Amino acid sequence: MKIITTPDPRLREKSTKVGKIDAEILDIIEDMRKLSLDWEKAHPYELSAAMAAPQMGVNKRIIIVRDDMADKKKATFTALINPEVIKAEGKIKTDYEGCLSVPSIYGKVPRASKVRVKAKLEDGTEVRIKATDELARTLLHEIDHLNGVLFIDHIKDVKDAFYEMNDKGDLEPVDYDAKIANNKELFPDE
Repeated sequence: MKIITTPDPRLREKSTKVGKIDAEILDIIEDMRKLSLDWEKAHPYELSAAMAAPQMGVNKRIIIVRDDMADKKKATFTALINPEVIKAEGKIKTDYEGCLSVPSIYGKVPRASKVRVKAKLEDGTEVRIKATDELARTLLHEIDHLNGVLFIDHIKDVKDAFYEMNDKGDLEPVDYDAKIANNKELFPDE
């Protein structure tokens, strides 16, 4: 298994709902955890906060979310199966987002600051999650993947919204016209 990147068309497909949580589903979740941490090891300045199954070419409604996004040493994830946004509300906040499947590009994305999500855990337990700020943003980003939506699709004011990481781990603005505007890997249908 590997992480797929733009412009792979599988990233734009809507994922199918998981029926039974069986050994195959649990293996997918374990592969997601491993790939997420492998990616992180190769990117020393970045944290793998979450991942969706479509990012490894498996179009099933499964995401994993890191249990502690403030500590890179705590590398455990909670899997959410068939996550569904019940309500997104609160102030719209614009903040930086990156994605394992959109290499080297970051963007300022507007998102609701509060979200309610329902899902199932690996053992089949149904959960309801109320999240704010960073966790809300992460959940919305990953659930978007299950619907074939990437963070770059939410960026409307494009001229000053794209960034890349330098070799010191700092984000710097990208020249939109030179690197983004006609980039068929990011925007293949345009």
